[in-house]
Amino acid sequence: MAEKTKKFHVITWGCQMNVDDSDQIENLLLSDGLEKADSLEDADVVMLNTCSVRQKPEDKVFSQLGILAELKQARPDMVIGVTGCMAQRAGAEIARRAPHIDLIAGTAQLERIPELVRTRQSLLESGAAKQNAPSDVLIQLQLPRKKEESQLYLPERKRVTTGKLKSFVSIMYGCDKFCQFCIVPHTRGKERSRPASEIIGEVEYLAQHGTKEVCLLGQTVNSYGLKGLEATCSFSELLRRVDAVDGIERIRFTSPYPKDFTDDVIEAMASLPAVCEQVHLPVQVGDDVLLKRMNRGYTLDQYRTIVAKLRAAMPDIVITTDLMLGFPGETEEQVQNTLDFVEEIRFDQAFMFIYSPRHPTPAAKMPDQIPQPVKVERLERLIAIQNRIVVEKNNQYAAERRVYDVLVEGASPKHPGQWHGLTRGGKTVNFDAHRNLTGHTVKVRALEGHLWGFMGELV
Repeated sequence: MAEKTKKFHVITWGCQMNVDDSDQIENLLLSDGLEKADSLEDADVVMLNTCSVRQKPEDKVFSQLGILAELKQARPDMVIGVTGCMAQRAGAEIARRAPHIDLIAGTAQLERIPELVRTRQSLLESGAAKQNAPSDVLIQLQLPRKKEESQLYLPERKRVTTGKLKSFVSIMYGCDKFCQFCIVPHTRGKERSRPASEIIGEVEYLAQHGTKEVCLLGQTVNSYGLKGLEATCSFSELLRRVDAVDGIERIRFTSPYPKDFTDDVIEAMASLPAVCEQVHLPVQVGDDVLLKRMNRGYTLDQYRTIVAKLRAAMPDIVITTDLMLGFPGETEEQVQNTLDFVEEIRFDQAFMFIYSPRHPTPAAKMPDQIPQPVKVERLERLIAIQNRIVVEKNNQYAAERRVYDVLVEGASPKHPGQWHGLTRGGKTVNFDAHRNLTGHTVKVRALEGHLWGFMGELV
């Protein structure tokens, strides 16, 4: 009797980089002969791709590991693995608290996952693995030792799964900025850029298999080419080369770092047809003293200058940001400065959150940590202001009956009978249509503004 094909299931928390890493894990396991499972219960291999930027996603991982402990008891041959930033930061702790898992792979060791899975399966089948102590867990956590070391796994990132309308493409890894609150340099390693030729080859491959929109990824994506391999170019030149790929209709990138946002990038955004008029530009806070204490490397005036240049070059550009309240020592006056800055810039959207201590970052050891109830109250005030601005702006655009080019992604998940897609600025639009327009770019007039986007009509 032929041996049953093993199946896998990947669970992902965190940023777009983690989503892209999960795609690569799936491709690696598919290339190794496994199949995708329809559900967690059907899987022979379960990989948890984790986030460590705040405490909440880490708590969710341990909660999921508790559920998997019951499945593992019922099915001892199941292989459970943990990867991602939390694995890199706290691999030993995970092994200690969840000795029923089988492997831990760091952020730069994804290419080892199929080998680790096979090794663990062999140990389980032979009865050599007892799974009752942290020492039984297979752990690979080595980060690249030099900036010149590129990501080793799938250098060409060949994709077994294709046909996605939108795809992420990682162009660099790691971060050298060392903001006082941020765990990323500790979990992702030093900045290192992929060769431009590999990136363009991947984009061409995706375009040939149905992708129309790519989002270029990096922890500080516009730092591309500043450090790392010699076979790179500037970020603006990379945008030009991706724009020239036949079949790619839209290009986005995230997240740029304000300190490295240069005029040539703005010029490329304004002049290249496929590059969308949208940018996510994290500011974190609206106070210069806090920015300096955070080691962000820019002032509010420098940030204002970038925003002014972007809006002068692209009047309809959509600008979104990250905002964080509750940094150690933050005063009520500094909170008000952030609220005032949000009123001044009028972001189109924002990811808003409270500071969460992350060891071993310097901020976690700072005195004057803000009590949790105070942080929550400050965040609620920020959310109320930013959400009001979003609705005001979207209502204004709807009142003007603006017409948008919308790339249709499919049936609306929240509005039955309607279709939905994104504008070039990344705003969601729902509208009626009498046929399936998935994958098509259509013109839609905004009729109603909402916090989430627009209700519109097909033009």
